[in-house]
Amino acid sequence: MTTWSNMNLQDSASPIMEQLIQFHDHTLMIMLMILTMVSYMMITLFTNQNINRFMLEGQTIEMIWTIMPAIILIFIAIPSLRLLYLMDEINNPLLTLKVIGHQWYWSYEYSDFTSMEFDSYMLPQEESTFRLLDVDNRVTLPMNSFIRIIITAADVLHSWTVPSLGVKADATPGRLNQTSFLINRPGLFFGQCSEICGTNHSFMPITIESVSTESFIS
Repeated sequence: MTTWSNMNLQDSASPIMEQLIQFHDHTLMIMLMILTMVSYMMITLFTNQNINRFMLEGQTIEMIWTIMPAIILIFIAIPSLRLLYLMDEINNPLLTLKVIGHQWYWSYEYSDFTSMEFDSYMLPQEESTFRLLDVDNRVTLPMNSFIRIIITAADVLHSWTVPSLGVKADATPGRLNQTSFLINRPGLFFGQCSEICGTNHSFMPITIESVSTESFIS
């Protein structure tokens, strides 16, 4: 979980989040190289004494600063498109979890093998170890299993978001949104509604408890 002094992304708990962190670092390195190069050229231009009063155009340099950004954009676009397709791919999910956003709590339904439904409310501060993040009924999911999430809302727009899993999907009234993920380690993973949905928008957290498949079945 991210703390106040941590400027990085949360530790990944799914393959998709690992890819997202890798793409973030890849893009950041390209941006750092561009910043370094442009800063060096600006400082050089400001400090040198060379002049050319009769230079009206430079075809070579114009071709270079047109082609170079195009090549850089290709290096960013190819991994980005690959990641988009990876995130959209849904391949034989083991379990489907239905999520419904309300003002201001979440409802969950396991409908594959049992008709189990429950509401998930934020715990009061004096009862919670994790302030504004823990809930009375946690979502229990098996690790190393492909999970499909179907998300909607009963009243206004919400957004079901768990950063360490790389999941963010809008909950829209009258519409079903679908996303999927795979949790690759056990633990507690926290999220919050990421769409401003009213007075208690800050008080509808998400808590996922990842357990082994045997523990989940039992």
